[in-house]
Amino acid sequence: MKASTELIIDESEIEERFIRAAGPGGQNVNKVATAVQLRFNLRHNRSLPEPVKQRLIRLAGSRVTDEGVLIIEARQHRTQWQNRRDARERLNALIAKAAVRPKRRIPTKPTRTSQKKRMDAKTHRGKTKAMRRKPGRRDME
Repeated sequence: MKASTELIIDESEIEERFIRAAGPGGQNVNKVATAVQLRFNLRHNRSLPEPVKQRLIRLAGSRVTDEGVLIIEARQHRTQWQNRRDARERLNALIAKAAVRPKRRIPTKPTRTSQKKRMDAKTHRGKTKAMRRKPGRRDME
């Protein structure tokens, strides 16, 4: 299975379970297990680099168990193969997003002009508020 342009996941690393889905389908819902629960063990995975795994765990959030298994459930469609395709596409999208290394932020210093503008705005705002006070109060000047 191809996750992105350079990452390939072995099919044996993906486990699929078929479960009954709630929702539309009439009596078919009670008879056929159309929902798919895709399980991808991140701890025992060898095809993904460690930084990608860490970003994937962060992106997946509560979908990753304490044992490091990513669980994706697909139950939107009425057929097993559509739900299976949906689950795999969602896994691909997650891995592709995790494969992109985030840009490193370069901190910048505020310019002297922007600092002066900020201080002038604060002074102006303080004067405006001082004008609202009752005459004779000198506690906030």
